[in-house]
Amino acid sequence: MNAIRRGLGNGLVQAFLVVIGLVWLTPLAGLFVSSLRSARDTAKGGWWTALAGPGQLSFDNYSALLKNSGMTQAFWNTVLISVPATTLVVVIAALAGYAFAWLDFPGREPLFLLVVALLVVPVQIGLLPVAKLFGQLGLFGTIPGVVLFHVAYGLPFAVFLLRNYFAEMPKEMLEAARMDGGSEWRIFTRLVLPVGRPAIASLAIFQFLWVWNDMLVALLFADSSSQPLTVQLQSQIRQFGSNIDVLAPGAFLSLIVPVVVFFAFQRHFVQGVMAGSVK
Repeated sequence: MNAIRRGLGNGLVQAFLVVIGLVWLTPLAGLFVSSLRSARDTAKGGWWTALAGPGQLSFDNYSALLKNSGMTQAFWNTVLISVPATTLVVVIAALAGYAFAWLDFPGREPLFLLVVALLVVPVQIGLLPVAKLFGQLGLFGTIPGVVLFHVAYGLPFAVFLLRNYFAEMPKEMLEAARMDGGSEWRIFTRLVLPVGRPAIASLAIFQFLWVWNDMLVALLFADSSSQPLTVQLQSQIRQFGSNIDVLAPGAFLSLIVPVVVFFAFQRHFVQGVMAGSVK
């Protein structure tokens, strides 16, 4: 009887999760179907009407999107912003997190308290002074300027997260590695990074999603030649309004990339958790 109850309970939980998953995937499916319809078909009815007439679906909108120089340039600008901003934050935060957790140096605790204090600083407060500074340095309106802003505001949380995760590692494990003659760099790369893979993967996911979907920072710090996809889509809506044959595939492209990255990193995240559970 208990086995039957557990089976029913697991079945109900799985059914509930399937329903939740379908609810979350419905907007994505609707956007994809809309991106395959012409503006005339879209004006006639909702995206679900295409399920009854799949002959109206085609990839002509994506062909037009590839020929739109503004959208393609914005996509590559988004990649050039998101990848370096994510990589720099993860690398610098991993190094700083290890130093704050296991290295003794003067001012370690005050510096870490300063990092924690920076977590409460809103992004909006730094927009104007950083814009003036970037203008003096010649970085305003450039991709490196946008990347530096994202790195600066992403580091406090990243350092805080990785430091706390690294600090939970067994002290005896690191001391044994030092007694075996391992340098700090070798311990960091061969021991700490593999064990800390779950936290690093989670940080990479959050940072990439935040940078990829950002519009506030890019709207202020990027000019017309360096603006990412979010700003370009907003510009298309403002200028054309009903330009659905470009907006729909562009919006789907902007959405599907973070989804793919999330599931790709999730696989590594699960592998890291399983490896850590048997270390």
